[in-house]
Amino acid sequence: MTNRTMAEARPAQEAANDADNATTGPLSPAIVLLFAVACGLSVANIYSAQPLLDAMAQDLGITPAAIGIVVTLTQIGLALGLMLIVPLGDLWDRRRLIVGQVMLSAVALTVVGMAPNAIVLFIGMALAGLLAVVIQVIVAYAATLATPAERGQTIGTIQSGVVSGILLARFASGALADIGGWRLVYLTSAVLMLVMAALLAHALPRRQPQPLAGSSYTKLLRSTAALVVQEPVLRERAVFALLIFASFSAFWSSVVLPLASPPLSLSLSHTTIGMLGIAGLAGALAARNSGRLADRGWAQRTTGLSLMLMLAGWIPISCLHSSLWLVLAGVIMIDFAVQAVHVTNQSLIVATRPDASSRLIGAYMVFYSIGSGLGAIGSTMAYAAASWLGVCVLGAAISACALLYWVVVVSKTPMPAGVCSVSSP
Repeated sequence: MTNRTMAEARPAQEAANDADNATTGPLSPAIVLLFAVACGLSVANIYSAQPLLDAMAQDLGITPAAIGIVVTLTQIGLALGLMLIVPLGDLWDRRRLIVGQVMLSAVALTVVGMAPNAIVLFIGMALAGLLAVVIQVIVAYAATLATPAERGQTIGTIQSGVVSGILLARFASGALADIGGWRLVYLTSAVLMLVMAALLAHALPRRQPQPLAGSSYTKLLRSTAALVVQEPVLRERAVFALLIFASFSAFWSSVVLPLASPPLSLSLSHTTIGMLGIAGLAGALAARNSGRLADRGWAQRTTGLSLMLMLAGWIPISCLHSSLWLVLAGVIMIDFAVQAVHVTNQSLIVATRPDASSRLIGAYMVFYSIGSGLGAIGSTMAYAAASWLGVCVLGAAISACALLYWVVVVSKTPMPAGVCSVSSP
């Protein structure tokens, strides 16, 4: 099936999806909560390794310089999954795809937890990252099942689960490691994923919007790239994803450098430093509320106000050496803004093409990953050149570019007819 044929078949596909939604009705709060918990557990599999790297290195005889490859391989697996697995949600039965990924994640985590050497560990971590993209498959699936009036709120609730999973992963993995070592963390996660697979298999609706039929996997991947060219809302929101997560990553990738160096390292306890992560819970609150605003037609205003808040957040963050409380305020501002824009972005792009939700989310998240990587690299270079002030200037400059892009381009671009009812005031 060519891209043109797929486009011509779109009205019939959307009509079928609308009929299925009418049959299934709105998603129940219990199903949405189950989606959120599943995403929280899945994202935790990526971040739980961070406090365990030293223990892994000692146990398996890996040098401190080489153990960092665990994080790198997880991110590589994640990037490959975004490009190769997430689009399958538009081709295969989404329910089976989600359950299958969760079950395979349990296998990958078991491999990590029982790894006898570094090679097996690295393979298991790469697979865990690859399969963690079940988060994006779930988001696309839930957005398709939800009614248009509840799509933003549904995505927001699920994103709250993602944020909570990221924050709780570090605390939970550290606590479990203290009890039974780093392997217990992954074996426990494997059991939880198996339980989650059983719950999803039992609870997910069996009647669902039908995935795209009559296309091969190769054509599906080509059409994913074509969507970036065809859909202006996807392009605009992908630019936002790249910029906001570059700014976000610039902070989180480099803040440990001044905190771990004198004079701050002499006065801050681990508990105090951990407050920075707890402050990010504001992002979970923002995710759900911004989804509601998108459903009510405030997506553009939410985006603009959030970008202004993000830019302003770098002012208190620049006061790291004088007041940790100001930094906490800045963290709340930036995390709130990033999650609000992120949820709004996903709500809008899915509304343009519900029949291509998995491909849209997958393409969008590639830009998210690129932005996160560039922000991490840029911030460490900025810190080496101009210390913490250099990082703040970089983060603020990226945020200013995002705000300028919204003012000059996006705020003046009319929303397509297909999303006006849920996005523009």
